Amino acid sequence: MKKSRLLIILVCGLPFLTLSQTKEEDQIRLIAEEQFSEGVEELLEFLKIPNIGSDPEQVEQNLKWCQNRFKNLNFKTQVIQTVGAPLLFAEKMVSPDKKTILFYLQIDGQPVDPSEWDQADPFLPVIKEKGTNGSWEAVHWNPGDALEEDWRIFGRSASDSKGPATAFITALNYFNANAQEEECNIKVIMDFQEELGSPTLAKAVEENESLLKADMILIMDGTRHISNWPTLTYGARGIATATIKIFGPSYPLHSGQYGNYAPNPVFEAARFIASLKDSSGRVLIPGFYDGIILSEEDKIALRSLPENEDSLRVRLGISKSEAVGDNYQESLQYPSLNIRGLRSAWVGSEVRTIIPEDVEIEIDMRLVPETPGERMIRLLEGHLKRQGFYLVDSIPTTEERRIYPKIARMKYRLGSLPFRTEMNSETAQFLNRALKKVFGEKLVNMRTTGGSQPIAPFVKTMNIPAVSIRIPNPDNSIHAPNENLRLGNFLEGIMMCLAILSEPQ
Repeated sequence: MKKSRLLIILVCGLPFLTLSQTKEEDQIRLIAEEQFSEGVEELLEFLKIPNIGSDPEQVEQNLKWCQNRFKNLNFKTQVIQTVGAPLLFAEKMVSPDKKTILFYLQIDGQPVDPSEWDQADPFLPVIKEKGTNGSWEAVHWNPGDALEEDWRIFGRSASDSKGPATAFITALNYFNANAQEEECNIKVIMDFQEELGSPTLAKAVEENESLLKADMILIMDGTRHISNWPTLTYGARGIATATIKIFGPSYPLHSGQYGNYAPNPVFEAARFIASLKDSSGRVLIPGFYDGIILSEEDKIALRSLPENEDSLRVRLGISKSEAVGDNYQESLQYPSLNIRGLRSAWVGSEVRTIIPEDVEIEIDMRLVPETPGERMIRLLEGHLKRQGFYLVDSIPTTEERRIYPKIARMKYRLGSLPFRTEMNSETAQFLNRALKKVFGEKLVNMRTTGGSQPIAPFVKTMNIPAVSIRIPNPDNSIHAPNENLRLGNFLEGIMMCLAILSEPQ
């Protein structure tokens, strides 16, 4: 690291990518390393601003920080007001002859339980290194000191997604500080409620289509492939959720007095849950997988990713995988159905001998473009009816309880829509051209990610391709206690942004 910094002193201030004796890969790395310490320092400060999207005061604090930062980068900024939290738009027009890239930055984070974190406060980030005993210990680092790439920043939103946003800002800072022009016009949209499902984003995109107009959208969010190589992801699954309540007796009954007489709704719930999937893990709801066709070319591309199925199963702690697709990547191309929660009566120290009055089943379905949420919800509801359940809108009446032996209520919510960009598109070719100059063949192209991102409104309304630029390490504890970002990933994130912004289209 120290040797690299001595070289950086020689190139700092010279035009970007002009030293013929230095390979492009080495030159971008040198520039990124020169920005590295300052970028880490800025990220640490940014993470100190709490960012729960449901808290208006925290949203406002983060909006002001972002607005000031982009103004300092000579961007024009504009607050887009919505019925909920505002969005922030920033713009830098380099030349009318150059294409425009719209960058999407997620600024909010998941809620925290400080008692579950191995530090005083999730919003007081800590740099840590792994000790010889495997535990993570705090590093006493001062700005300007050397940084080790295997150190990690622990703090809420370090990886999801203030870290990627700051890597992007750090790259922009280089161009601004050295009076260098990027090879594209830049627009940025900042979302302060992504973790809440971006409830006002779709309408804002529709109302501001001309303002947001671009040739592509790049999403600075998402975890890398398990190889931890720089990753491009061309799609995301959508999500629909449902809550099914299966009713039993009008109130909890003593299991001694009424066992063998009053049916326990848990058994009906168990039979219904069992009807959703076969023993191999395939969903049994008729029509669930309709419309999905993977070509042989698609399958070859999915198999080509650097993955080892045996190692993956060991890491996950499972003996075999479900039989949806021939491998992990193929499994992500299909919709999934998951029981994400189950509640009835009491357990543990509060357990009691009763027949419960109801069972609540929480379901999430991850969607692909061929399986829209409205259709999948209808299929789930139809399956529930075919299992013999009479559906009600609220608590069943006395008369309904008298007539119908199986009663249920189903509520649902449609979340983010799925999207997909073709992996052989002009946008894909541009990104691969830029990043392969820096990372060679150590670049992963993924057809889709298993999670969801609120990007479909851009694709649907503006008809532009969207690709996710993946920076964080795959073991980053996203959404969980002790969320972290590996510093080497942050450095490579700066390199990725520098390469993209300096690549002619």
